[in-house]
Amino acid sequence: MAKSSGATSGRSAVVLLSAGLDSTYNLIRALEAYKVSLALTFNYGQKAAKRELERSKKLAEQFGVRHEVVELPWFQLFTTTSLISTDDIPSGADVEIDSHSRSLETAKNVWVPNRNGILLNIAAGFAEGLGAEAVIPGFNYEEAQTFPDNSSAFLKTLNDCWGYSTSSNVRTVCFSTDMNKIEIVKQGIKIGVPFQKLWPCYLSGPTWCGNCESCQRFKRALKANALSFENLQKEAFDEI
Repeated sequence: MAKSSGATSGRSAVVLLSAGLDSTYNLIRALEAYKVSLALTFNYGQKAAKRELERSKKLAEQFGVRHEVVELPWFQLFTTTSLISTDDIPSGADVEIDSHSRSLETAKNVWVPNRNGILLNIAAGFAEGLGAEAVIPGFNYEEAQTFPDNSSAFLKTLNDCWGYSTSSNVRTVCFSTDMNKIEIVKQGIKIGVPFQKLWPCYLSGPTWCGNCESCQRFKRALKANALSFENLQKEAFDEI
């Protein structure tokens, strides 16, 4: 059943939606606090693009939100990240999500120069044009330890910049910047996140790979909340 925007304050927002855990959690939270004018999904050539676009479209339909895809093929002109190139994405034993030093190393492999800066600034343009006051990404404290452009400090800096670059002073709002994945899943259960409909994987296989760093973090968060990655993985396959 579609869930319409429940805010009565007249405030509106643009949500960045990749169909991952964080962005879907923030979409649902945004629907509680704002009128969500638009959900934006970006295709910058990432290996997971096919599934992210499919799942994001379905989630937007489920929650009654307008959905648009922004194509950014020119990312390949300035990055050789394994998320886009033919290089293998770190997976399996190469990933140690409990090791900060190792996570810093694997983060280099999937780093895309200024990705979140570019995506959020595009979203800010949409927001101003649509008369929306907020841009809502899906970030978390856990990944901010290795990806600084997932941090609350980064969002604060963007707000400062948008005070100059948007005439309506568009702001960023994120409901999960101070939470880790385990906490997001815990709260996600309460607000009805459809976990089997997400796409938390770096790849576009027939279902979640279970081995990339993104899948491993998702798997750990599910297990900590007594949810089965394998069972949800089967349900995710049925969604395709």
